[in-house]
Amino acid sequence: MAETENNEPQTPDEAEAPAAETTAPEPAAQAEPAEVVAPKERRRRARAAKAAQGKTRAPRSAEERHADRVTDRRQKADARRAQRTQSREKARAARSGAEPETTPPREHGPGRQKTRQGVVVSDRADKTITVRIDVTRRHRRYAKIVRTSSTLHVHDEANDAHAGDTVIVRECRPMSRLKRWRLVEVVQRAE
Repeated sequence: MAETENNEPQTPDEAEAPAAETTAPEPAAQAEPAEVVAPKERRRRARAAKAAQGKTRAPRSAEERHADRVTDRRQKADARRAQRTQSREKARAARSGAEPETTPPREHGPGRQKTRQGVVVSDRADKTITVRIDVTRRHRRYAKIVRTSSTLHVHDEANDAHAGDTVIVRECRPMSRLKRWRLVEVVQRAE
């Protein structure tokens, strides 16, 4: 007969009951190393277990597979159509209602010409001036100030501007091979 902590003798039935409780292994208490299985073998075992549970599909004919494919495509097309309709409605609401919270429009939208200010470099040609546009900007990565310039051929109908003048020019239709700008006004005359 087994004895308990307080040294009382137990009957054989009482002795078996606590022993049954302590013999059940706890999952956290197991110290046995897990079997190392290669990924391919793990997949093969998972497929075999799935097949044993009966979760595999019965073989289907080509017509059945095609019918399933067609229904899937139809469902996806309906979802896309609904998404497009929803985005169109949002765009209509944005156009008719208040302006959406977006970035402000850029300088050159449709129907709006670019405008530049520069210095006249040459006025020798008739009704044409050459204007230098100076651009100063900070380099995005190196933060150095970079200065560049470009020259534009500008239509000056009245031969109003002369070398050294500061002028404002606006984009226009092509007037010749190089002229795509016209003079708007002379801001400052050369001294």
